Amino acid sequence: MADSSGTAKTAESRARGIRATGRRRKGPTRRRRAVTITLCTLTSAVLLGGAGLGYVYFKLNGNLKGVDINAALGHDRPKNIDDGSMNILVMGSDSRAGKNGEYGKDEGGARSDTAMIVHVYKGHKKASVVSVPRDTMIKRPDCTKDGKDVPGAQRAMFNTAFEVGGPACAVKTVESISDVRMDHFVEVDFTGFKKLIDALGGVDITTSKAIDDDHSHLHLQPGKHNLNGEQSLGLVRTRHGVPGGDGSDLGRIQLQQAFIKALMNQVKNVGVLTNPTKLYDIADTATKAITTDTELNSVSELTGLAKSLGNIGSENIDMVTLPVTYDPANPDRVVPLTKKSDQVWDALRVDTEIPKSAIKGSAGDQGGTDKYVK
Repeated sequence: MADSSGTAKTAESRARGIRATGRRRKGPTRRRRAVTITLCTLTSAVLLGGAGLGYVYFKLNGNLKGVDINAALGHDRPKNIDDGSMNILVMGSDSRAGKNGEYGKDEGGARSDTAMIVHVYKGHKKASVVSVPRDTMIKRPDCTKDGKDVPGAQRAMFNTAFEVGGPACAVKTVESISDVRMDHFVEVDFTGFKKLIDALGGVDITTSKAIDDDHSHLHLQPGKHNLNGEQSLGLVRTRHGVPGGDGSDLGRIQLQQAFIKALMNQVKNVGVLTNPTKLYDIADTATKAITTDTELNSVSELTGLAKSLGNIGSENIDMVTLPVTYDPANPDRVVPLTKKSDQVWDALRVDTEIPKSAIKGSAGDQGGTDKYVK
């Protein structure tokens, strides 16, 4: 039976939106950090609720969508290490259904256009982000979707896991290749991403070279730009027309990582606390834009997470790409560099910084396209 001090600590944890489960607790970041935007604005929304707090809380909770990852995967998972760190799988959906149809033909299922493992270190002062190229050839495990078995594959592109098995299969695939347990899952789609950026008033970036890509409909001259939602989406999707790029997903990942840091810096300067209307619009848009695991799909959980991660700035985030090389069987695909990838996963598993030796020589961090955007 718990003593009074234990009860007080549990109550205090719940007040912060963090349950005392004895398990490693949550952390975010999204598209790569658009999720942090979500969390920070939700925190502000709760604090500024005032007389209308009940309505706002109910409305925002109603926007959120959740997937019960734990129930779907059961107990056959990597060990849940209770060391204060956390891992979040953040995915950008490239479904062409509904309003996303303008980006291409709907082929019957969403794929993960963007995938990042966000590791928040113990103490929640810094984080590492590992981008997984969507064209990485991996062994996909057997999955279940809507009660139906989805057979695995010996050689499959990483992003097919989400397509054939949904969020739970994506999480299972990441855990199978890394042996690192994912504490949370966050997904954002094209339309939600655009609306969130527009609600924030755009994102300021500076390009040192022209970006001219008809595929992503992005055309930028060198100089400073305030990108709206459509342009921001074009930037994080562009693979062509970028000096120094090779037209592959690897160059796009580096642009995404540069954009995330610009986005994080921008969020700090958004004057939402002095503009309740703008605050609500951002929170409303953000909560509609994301799908999370069921342990995160409430305003109280998201705000608790936001508060716990409030000290992590762009300067405290190390962004890398999973060490890969071009697939000898298909130069349009990549395969993990096993020993170097193991260094990455080993570091996350024991909550230490990813060694520089892990990414040295990897095709994923040689493109240099990130230096053209800041």
